[in-house]
Amino acid sequence: MSGNTITPENRTIAHEITTTARPTTRPREAPFTQSRAARELGLKWREFDLAVDLGHIRTLPDEGGGGRRVARAEVQRLLDREDFPEALRKRVETVGTKDGAEILEITSARFTRLARLGLVVPSAFYLNRYRTVVWRYLADDLREFAAAAEHAELLSKPLPETLRDQLDARVDLRPRNWRGRHLGFLLRRSDDPWERAAAVASLLDRLQVSEVVTDPCEHAHLNRFRPRPEAHGAPGSPAARLTERITTAQDADEIDWLRAELAQAVTEARAHRPAPRPTPRHGDRGAAEAPHPLRSLSTQTHRAGPGQCSGRCVHHPAQARAPHGSGRPHGLLGRILRRGVASR
Repeated sequence: MSGNTITPENRTIAHEITTTARPTTRPREAPFTQSRAARELGLKWREFDLAVDLGHIRTLPDEGGGGRRVARAEVQRLLDREDFPEALRKRVETVGTKDGAEILEITSARFTRLARLGLVVPSAFYLNRYRTVVWRYLADDLREFAAAAEHAELLSKPLPETLRDQLDARVDLRPRNWRGRHLGFLLRRSDDPWERAAAVASLLDRLQVSEVVTDPCEHAHLNRFRPRPEAHGAPGSPAARLTERITTAQDADEIDWLRAELAQAVTEARAHRPAPRPTPRHGDRGAAEAPHPLRSLSTQTHRAGPGQCSGRCVHHPAQARAPHGSGRPHGLLGRILRRGVASR
């Protein structure tokens, strides 16, 4: 027999060597996907999602780019609590107008007036079959509101004249307050400076974003991180248009504020890691000589269209990630992020 002949004994030895040489992995220690973590905790998806938004469940970025995950130790931490799951479910309980009014011990009409004035802030909304907006409120928020001594007159006495004048002027701060709370949720889930900038951009219409972020490659890079919008109805339907109006800044002062925050966030993201730039294609005429700046910009804008980056965008060596901490957010982003960390 040849020395290369495989016998049963050789096959067994080879299998043992291969098994021994194979790097050991510990799948049990791999983080859970969010859906798996919700099942492990026995939570409905909406309960789990809101618990993450409020900072009650800590998540980790997925290095493979598959969305955020939950460490097994975090799931075990929650399971080991004596008050689990009752306490967690209580913290993420949401109620509508009727149940919210019962918590505050007022009429539903008075509850709606307080919400329109921005005194109670919604945490979620949906459209019913009649395309009516149904707002949801954190029951915990309402219990705290009812327990505060300074709110006693708002619950039991006629509203002050200044507040009545606002109601007569048809003031409704529910959409704006929802946007502010939703932005806080998005920022707490964001680890990357570009992701934080995209969170701010998600509350502005695309024309406003393109006026603030004029560089096509930066605009395209920002869009990669843009959160998915709330989906209610088919695109272009009345329900979708109503949802877009709720999820997009409407008031001039709110728009100006978000534009300023977006400009600051993009500046910090750019300092942390510049957006990828297109590299010249092989054989391009312009590869051998430096193009005229104005002609280059005109050609790039024409080829890519507004807000898009032409060519194959890759990170150059000079665009390597800056040292950790150089992209620390300031202003609104910093305040919300620091508040979220402190509340954990």
